[in-house]
Amino acid sequence: MWIADSHRSREIDRLARETYGMTTAVLMERAGLAVFEALGQLAPERGKVTVLCGKGHNGGDGFVLARLASQHQYHVECLVTSSESDLVDACRQQMVQARTQGVEPIFCDDPKWSEKLDNLRHRDVIVDAMLGTGIQDALQGHVLAAVQKAGMSGVPVLAVDQPTGIHTDTGEELGDSIYATRTVTFGLPKPCLFQGTGLEHAGDWTVADIGLPKDLLRTPTGARLLDAQWVVDRLPERVKTSHKGSNGHVLVVAGSTGMRGAAVLAVEAAYRAGAGMVTVASVPDVCDTVSRRVPEALLMPLAEIDGAVSPGAAEVVLAASARFDAALFGPGLTHGAAATDFLAKVWPRWEKPSCLDADALNAVALGLPLPPVDCALTPHPGEIGRLLQWPVQVVQSDRFHAVRSAVRQTGKTVLLKGPYSIVGAPDEPLNVNPTGNPGMATAGMGDVLGGVVATLCAQDLTPYEAASCAMFWHGMSGDTCAQAVGAIGFLARDVADQLPQTRAKLVASCCED
Repeated sequence: MWIADSHRSREIDRLARETYGMTTAVLMERAGLAVFEALGQLAPERGKVTVLCGKGHNGGDGFVLARLASQHQYHVECLVTSSESDLVDACRQQMVQARTQGVEPIFCDDPKWSEKLDNLRHRDVIVDAMLGTGIQDALQGHVLAAVQKAGMSGVPVLAVDQPTGIHTDTGEELGDSIYATRTVTFGLPKPCLFQGTGLEHAGDWTVADIGLPKDLLRTPTGARLLDAQWVVDRLPERVKTSHKGSNGHVLVVAGSTGMRGAAVLAVEAAYRAGAGMVTVASVPDVCDTVSRRVPEALLMPLAEIDGAVSPGAAEVVLAASARFDAALFGPGLTHGAAATDFLAKVWPRWEKPSCLDADALNAVALGLPLPPVDCALTPHPGEIGRLLQWPVQVVQSDRFHAVRSAVRQTGKTVLLKGPYSIVGAPDEPLNVNPTGNPGMATAGMGDVLGGVVATLCAQDLTPYEAASCAMFWHGMSGDTCAQAVGAIGFLARDVADQLPQTRAKLVASCCED
């Protein structure tokens, strides 16, 4: 499913009217019906519902909802954030129809308007139909007052298309915003559902089919919400004649005396993701730990300086490079000069696709040139901020923009981790990940993800495909853990252990028909 920013959303609406002959009234009717169907999941039968309507098309959707709710015996109030004379024509038409069903709107210039706002806490559900896509400026006046009173009420809020006060494209809060319990968005999801304040304030969201032409919805945009079929279509199959040498040999360059676990997790994840062989290249202490925890691992002990790999060990890795199909560089290597100098000697002559994570990314941020091969960079917000020389707050204010900027700067695939992780690559749309959960916000998850990315690179997926498939699979494995043991308290190694079972579930979900 494609993701539509404010410009594309307006373009879809325009083309639906001008090219396909759909009227604004029909689109509003269908949108209002979709929200009404969601209302029944929040409001009790014949419950008290207040619809906050704006003066534009979002308000028109709200009037449709108010009419339908009144027809079904809900006790409906409709508070409008403008005067009646300011309603746009399409919204006015829906207001007139709502009046025919006994819904008498209260406009902001009515003395009763403020009193009704003060009593929102006594309602069962508030419907936010004030502002939709395209809002750019900070809230003010009656819209701001309605948003603030709704927030203080403690009443569940159902948002129409998106929460009022949230920037459609960035998720940024424009001064203040609705904190929705649920959002019903139309046609295609919007970027604000995946980032910024919008991620939290949209609540649980669904995409409603309001009959927009399929051709318009299937036209590629700059970002895609990944689904299982896209991933399964790219995951390599295991053929009957395969052997360990044909299933990918992954080199994991990770770990130091103080961070042995990073290498263990990455190696185990690579095997759980289907690698035929995994070699860990690290200091002797790390190799010893990995051999005890993952006896299947092959070992490449490297010379060390103060517990970190020595720059002099670079030739050992390069001499063996022909044996490997892909590599993971970075987890637990340390920030020190020795590890950075080691990478500086290896990367200019490295010829295999690679995943760069953690301390490898820190070295790049310090100015180390990237390897001259296809790579996937897997930063968290702090790491991508260092790469771009942006504060983390700027990264998080528009994660889509941060990924696109990092792709332009590096020329490589970039996977920005976090809720709704995002993958970008040159000349490719962003891929946004719908899997994963807050329980995965714990140490070691990135090491597991890196092992999966490197394995898929070793099995001939492009870094863009590998990173996209890995984040979906990894997140789904985390979801499996949350369902099995609870939302909080499972570990990165639990996610690695679940990878085979999750892959089987993923493939089966696409073969049910």
